[in-house]
Parts: sequence; C-alpha cells; structure tokens
Amino acid sequence: MTFVSRFSAAARARPLSRLVACCIALALGQAIAGQAALALDVVEVQLDSARTIGLPANVTTLVLGNPSVADITAIKNGSTIVITGKGFGETNLIALDAQGKMLAESTIRVVPSKGKLLVQRGMDRQSYSCLPTCQPTLSLGDDAKYSGEVAAQIGARNSASAPGASAGPPPAAH
Repeated sequence: MTFVSRFSAAARARPLSRLVACCIALALGQAIAGQAALALDVVEVQLDSARTIGLPANVTTLVLGNPSVADITAIKNGSTIVITGKGFGETNLIALDAQGKMLAESTIRVVPSKGKLLVQRGMDRQSYSCLPTCQPTLSLGDDAKYSGEVAAQIGARNSASAPGASAGPPPAAH
C-alpha cells in the first residue's frame, strides 16, 4: 500500500524547518547563557588545603560571602591572597577599590581532598586518606564516635612530637 500526501513537498518540510530553527535558537540561547555564567571566575580549593590567587591592581577591600566555607589571608605585597578551604560548598569573593567600585568577583568552590576514601556503614561515615596507604583522617560529615577516636589519636601524636616531649615510654621504676 502506498501513501500519497495531499501536501506538497515544501509544506511537508515546513514543520521540520521550524523544528530545526527552534533547536538552533535553543542552542544559541544556552551558549549565550553559558558565556555569561563563565564570566565569573571559579577558584577551586580542596578542603583543608590552601591556594594562592592574584588580585587586580588597586584593591583596598575584600568581601568574603561565607567564612565557614573558605578563609582568606592577604599577603603583605597586597597583590596576592591565600584561600583556605574550611567547609564544603561555594561562596563568593568580591574585590573593591577605595571608592567601593567592584573590581572583580570570583566563586570559591571547596571540594573534597583527592585520595580520600569514604566508608559508609548505615548512617555512620568514616574517612581515610589513601596517599599512598589508607590511614584514618578527620573529615566533615564523619560520625561523632569515629571523629572523637581519630581526634584523640591525632592529639596524642601531636603531644608526643611537641618540644620537650619524651622520645618513648617513661622508664620503668625499680
């Protein structure tokens, strides 16, 4: 059985050309929106790590959106800051000149450290640093019992390595 259309080839092509035009318009709109989103610098820093970035000339004021996500420290030369990742998430950093004019704005994204293994047991989570072998480590989101045990081990180790600490166990009494 053959199907014969009552519409001309040009009429049958119109819906297809409209579909193509809509797809092109949608793609162009997304590209323009993507360019606007890319205009804002994104600075990625790992949790509990620091990274330096340069500042534009004439910066007199820095505004950090959420200090629980990241911390900033200005270097004496005035053209560099150190960003330290304190908590997972994103915040923004705005650089202003003496008149309050915005010179730059960046998004700061704090991401998990590389080489980290997370073990989930029901609702309890434990973190291990696996560079080069896996050792217990503290991380945001770990369960309280595990965090307490690891923190105690870290504290004991730090105390033992403090100046004036003994190199080994106390001598046995005779």
